[in-house]
Amino acid sequence: MTMSIPATNIFLAPRRARHKFSVPPLVHLIGNTPLIELTSVTGDIAPGVRVFAKAEWKNPGGSVKDRAAWAMLSAALRDGQITERTRILEATSGNTGIALAMLGAALGIGVTLCLPDNASRERKQILEAYGAELIFTDPVLSTDGAQVVARELKQKYPENYCYLNQYANPANVNAHLTGTGPELWRQTEGTITHFVSGLGTTGTFTGTSRYLKARSPHITIASFQPESPFHGLEGLKHLPSVHIPEIYDSTLADIELEVTTEEAYTMCRRLASEEGLLVGTSSGASAAASVKLARSLQHGVVVTIFPDGAEKYLSTPVWEGRR
Repeated sequence: MTMSIPATNIFLAPRRARHKFSVPPLVHLIGNTPLIELTSVTGDIAPGVRVFAKAEWKNPGGSVKDRAAWAMLSAALRDGQITERTRILEATSGNTGIALAMLGAALGIGVTLCLPDNASRERKQILEAYGAELIFTDPVLSTDGAQVVARELKQKYPENYCYLNQYANPANVNAHLTGTGPELWRQTEGTITHFVSGLGTTGTFTGTSRYLKARSPHITIASFQPESPFHGLEGLKHLPSVHIPEIYDSTLADIELEVTTEEAYTMCRRLASEEGLLVGTSSGASAAASVKLARSLQHGVVVTIFPDGAEKYLSTPVWEGRR
């Protein structure tokens, strides 16, 4: 389906860089996030099994997408795709957009984001605070629709935009191949036996899994996705019903799991009230999938990614009626 660019969203002149492009100090805060053991929500698993989650909300932009955003942006800068007259362009469900808006602000580069209109109020507010230009797209078409609009913008104004395209950009995968994967190996001292990852852009899953499999072919890789096309798990994709990202490597998963929206929401609430971890819905889904897998084991070290915290979801149904 073709979506036209709204007439009100005309091209904005890019913000002029304050100085020659250089690495912003906040980039050094990206990565090396803590690994936290889950001990309360895992009470019904075998004594020989441990479950850990990587706390990606500790990144400066509040999510795992800081890693991919900087990898893609720095690669584009090195390749000369961005000048002082170029805007960054991306289609996003929110977290990659926040990361790019943060980095764009630090670098003095304009950022234009195509975002489904049903993104949470908090995400929109954060993006506006960073000064990003927002083009809202049809929520029914999710990020697939946002990608269509981004491509149309790039085609219409080829000299004005650098379209990073996180769904097809190998730098997205490389961020986790060289960062997240090695960190997990070091943090578990090579004892990890199972890696569980949700599927969105699939960059985290593909890059981290490739690294771990290269270190130890015996590690079990488990992917998970929402149970149905209509779900409330922002950032995750039901792959059979959407455009499959070009960077996705379907050969990596040894186990494929599904998580319902209610399972993820329930786990979010349990993580807050039992573990003291206030996390986003995709993190709740990650915990639900990991515990589901852990229940089938007698021994093992299960590790997952908590993509972000709950701050961007407090106005959404997951927390309704919790007062």
